[in-house]
Amino acid sequence: MAKKAEGYIAKAPIRRLMKREGADLVAADALDKLINFLEKNAANATKDAIKITKKDKRKRITAADIREATRGSY
Repeated sequence: MAKKAEGYIAKAPIRRLMKREGADLVAADALDKLINFLEKNAANATKDAIKITKKDKRKRITAADIREATRGSY
């Protein structure tokens, strides 16, 4: 049995997304792995966006900062 995730992303919306993309059955550990992957990537993108805003002497993270931070990561 998979551990209960204590992250920020809820399981139900991700399970619905996977179902909408064609997955009939999704194992709990597969769902946990995907959520973990998404949370790590979101955290890394945020850290990179913060570096960009600090370099530009701003405080607000913009969509352009996230776009720049995630460029080439997928």
